[in-house]
Amino acid sequence: MNRILSLLLFLYIINANGQNRTRLSLDHYKNYEWTSNPTLSPDGKEIMYSRTWINLVDDRRETDLWIMNADGSINRFFINGSNGKWSPEGNKIAFTKKGGPKGTQIFVKYLGVEGEPTQITKLEKSPSSMEWSPNGKYIAFIMHVPSDPALEPREIPIKPKGANWTKAPVVIDQVDYSQDRVGFLERGFRQIFIVPSDGGTARQITFGEYDDVSSGITWSKDSKKIIFSSYQKPEAEYARGHSNLYSIHINTLELKELTFRDGTESAPRVSPDGSKIAFIGSSWSKNFYNDRKMYVMDIDGLNLKCISSNLDQTPSPAIWASNSSGVYFNVREFGQSNVYYSDLKGKVKKVTKGNHMLTINDLVGKNAVATWTDPTNPSDIVHFSIENSTKIKRLTNVNEDIFYNVEFGKLEEITYTSIDNKKIQGWIVKPPQFDSNKKYPLVLRIHGGPHSMYHVGFNYNFQLHAAQDQVLLYTNPRGSTGYGYDFANAIQNAYPGNDYDDIMAGVDEVISRGYIDENKMYVYGGSGGGVLTSWIVGKTDRFAAASVNYPVTNWFSFVGTTDGAGWYFNFEKYPWEDPSEHIKRSPLMYVGNVKTPTMLMCGEDDLRTPISQTEEYYQALKMNKVPTVMIRFNKEYHGTSRKPSNFLRTHGYINAWFDKHSIRKNSVN
Repeated sequence: MNRILSLLLFLYIINANGQNRTRLSLDHYKNYEWTSNPTLSPDGKEIMYSRTWINLVDDRRETDLWIMNADGSINRFFINGSNGKWSPEGNKIAFTKKGGPKGTQIFVKYLGVEGEPTQITKLEKSPSSMEWSPNGKYIAFIMHVPSDPALEPREIPIKPKGANWTKAPVVIDQVDYSQDRVGFLERGFRQIFIVPSDGGTARQITFGEYDDVSSGITWSKDSKKIIFSSYQKPEAEYARGHSNLYSIHINTLELKELTFRDGTESAPRVSPDGSKIAFIGSSWSKNFYNDRKMYVMDIDGLNLKCISSNLDQTPSPAIWASNSSGVYFNVREFGQSNVYYSDLKGKVKKVTKGNHMLTINDLVGKNAVATWTDPTNPSDIVHFSIENSTKIKRLTNVNEDIFYNVEFGKLEEITYTSIDNKKIQGWIVKPPQFDSNKKYPLVLRIHGGPHSMYHVGFNYNFQLHAAQDQVLLYTNPRGSTGYGYDFANAIQNAYPGNDYDDIMAGVDEVISRGYIDENKMYVYGGSGGGVLTSWIVGKTDRFAAASVNYPVTNWFSFVGTTDGAGWYFNFEKYPWEDPSEHIKRSPLMYVGNVKTPTMLMCGEDDLRTPISQTEEYYQALKMNKVPTVMIRFNKEYHGTSRKPSNFLRTHGYINAWFDKHSIRKNSVN
């Protein structure tokens, strides 16, 4: 049966108990939901969280705020909106949603009070990084402030009345002038504002030609100062890998620089007693991936100390213990996410354990709330005590109504050895009712980044492949995060490279188990995964078909057209100094070796890996008469699944391509 049609059918299985079970399909996706951002009320009695659902009619994902008791009872809809924040008193909630005059605005809703929420801002630009002052009088936020044009034309005649002139040109003089999912960036800078929490005029409190970066802001305990990350130095736009922490007095506007390290400081968090600041910092290096640590210092910037020096992993932003004795944070490592704690002396301990993705979001007293997911359970809200973290209570099960009778594929973790004795971790997702005596197609999925990490959390795409009687393999080759600083930087000035060997060693490991049909193997990935997929088909013809999704195929043309100049620093030299490295590492240069039928996908509006990268590779494949097709997704930036309809189409096209080229032909072993 055609795989595309099978996606829309319920494939029933009789389990050991004689009950009808069904396999996952794309039809389930239309009712799929996500939970995120749980926060406790100041008294710890209630939990607010975000719940995202799919609006197929308008082809978008929408987010609502929900509230439940801390034990999970009386779970109810609160309001349509996102980024919910409890007031310090716990009697009202600030959130963002669309409002007038345009765009996103800040609203405040009193709890237990009838009536509509109050819109407290009327901004021309959208606010971000919203934070209540400890006294509840103000809400601080970050907003883009336009600056004067870099250049105005001279002696242009006045437009005649009623004339329909072409829209004026965009004048650009910034190093970074575009951003994926945004478009061309208006000239200007992100600044900090405050607005009275009961409504009024927003007041700007930071100025100058510097971005106050959107890594979060935090208030001093007395509500007089805001601490934030920025880099207020000459030629700041050229300062890669540099930022400092500053404080600004909201009335006097006195600005004080708090840190002076050679590197980055971000995500500041003030302790409950107001005496200290925790933040994430990295020391500057030439490496594209920098080692980030947890730091603590006094509120005035003195007595700086790294408190995670013995942890070779990246911590998430700090969540202070209620007594200010230390900080809790998440660590994503070895395909899992768990909670760690460090005291102020730098003694680090692991708080939770488990083969899951557990992400702590908030803490009141000893009670924590988090998001949780595992291989067969999408993200839900959980509650636990940091003193007894073995007892994690699941509070929501938002997809129970659609997955109650779905049989998911089983996950098996594997560890294998690649070249130069590198240990690589990966996972196999097996079909429901797996039979080791049968031969199955193999689908290899490669993650993007490249500095990111595949993990054991629920993945809809992976389970779809398993539901279609395919074995899916995903791995974390060198360059992945979660395995220490040296492993992540093993691809510095060498990407793609030996990560190819890591991936193919995983393929051989699965084949050695005896249940893979080697003539029915497929490979795909997006972004960094698209880079490696195009690299793979230029190195081997072992796969029957491939899908190269929103890739980089020509580093020489990419570094000057992507949304930001940072990628220049992933090479030893600029391309105009010596283009050889850019050429050597470009999959386009090996397209003459490609025999594998290769599909290409990209969003029309992609600014991260511009569609020209896809076009270059497509034309080269056509010139070499390699079976190919280019799928150009409308209304998509980087990726092909921002729109729910395009998520469905992405998997449908991949299935169709693998179906069309289901058997490897003309192979050379």
